[in-house]
Amino acid sequence: MEFALTQEQAMIRDAAVDVLGQHSTSLAVRLAMEQGEGFDEALWRLVSAELGWCALSVPEAAGGAGLGAFEMILLLEAMGGHLACVPYFSTVCLAATVLSHCDAPRARELLGRIAAGALRATLASSRTWAGDRGDLAVCAEPIAGGYRLNGTIAQVIDGASAERVIVAARLAGGAGQLALFDIEAGAGWTRAPLAALDGTRPIARVELRNLEVSGQALLAQGADAAHALERAAWFASLASAAEQLGAAQRCLDLTLAYVAERVQFGRAIASFQAVKHRCAQMLAYVEETRSAVMGAALAWDADGGAVLPAMATQLEVSTAKASANETLRFCAQEAIQLHGGVGFTWEYDPQLYFKRGQVASVSFGTTSALRAFIAQQIVDEAMTW
Repeated sequence: MEFALTQEQAMIRDAAVDVLGQHSTSLAVRLAMEQGEGFDEALWRLVSAELGWCALSVPEAAGGAGLGAFEMILLLEAMGGHLACVPYFSTVCLAATVLSHCDAPRARELLGRIAAGALRATLASSRTWAGDRGDLAVCAEPIAGGYRLNGTIAQVIDGASAERVIVAARLAGGAGQLALFDIEAGAGWTRAPLAALDGTRPIARVELRNLEVSGQALLAQGADAAHALERAAWFASLASAAEQLGAAQRCLDLTLAYVAERVQFGRAIASFQAVKHRCAQMLAYVEETRSAVMGAALAWDADGGAVLPAMATQLEVSTAKASANETLRFCAQEAIQLHGGVGFTWEYDPQLYFKRGQVASVSFGTTSALRAFIAQQIVDEAMTW
């Protein structure tokens, strides 16, 4: 599938590649992992406040640029390729997506601050992907003037550094009704950073114990909250696929550079047919996934501001994410193998992408769950014939 970028889209892509190529180098990523717990504060100030990347997909009414998913994936692909240690995914792809579908005044205020690059936020939900219909781990009990929250979310992306956390909870006595709450940092709840396989994407355990919040903290409830959460989950799958695509492309680029300079038996190993075939297979996987991700982004934008993405769009996103899971796994594995004896060492970068691939493949939709979802929709459609 061929995709022709507009001038504006090409500028977004090229600017992202240029900026991250300068400021999210291998050395910068390693320093952020070792000294900043996976958070590069200087890079975050640059991309959020100075360059305005956080405003990209925020609606214009909230102070954003109001661009679509297609522009977002161009940016996210570059971020994934450079393993940018910034809370962009959690703030923009998760929190801002949820907030943009909440009508509460506080939601609009938080969105404006995100667009201005003045707020780091994340989403805390025990549901692992859009197809997860399990019970939420947090319970909200109505009390005089507000709510009392109790529960633990095992893994929250950037949960330790976020200034605001959007918590998905079930309302006590509400027949399983869902609600979304805005929780401020330091408001009497605890969060514990976790040792993560992927040091470029910090996670934390968030614990709420009899946390009392005012009625203003309620952002949405019932069907509105459920739809906002599900839409954010689908978009997170698409965003994750775009990052995985960028990481897989980087694995290929690193491998091509290495095999071109590594000499064995008197010539560069890139000249051996077996090596060429393996690199060609990596390229085939990457291009297949790029088509799937871009196609899903176009389908998402074609839906416009629908409450939930259409079933056809859900299938496109599922296909893209499943493809990205497999592509990054394969390309990271091949990068390690084709780097030879140094491929798995700390000094070389393929191991960083392998770890990202392992974590991303079980986040926002595993390959098996996504394929099962696609298969079920095919069966359901066939039953209507």
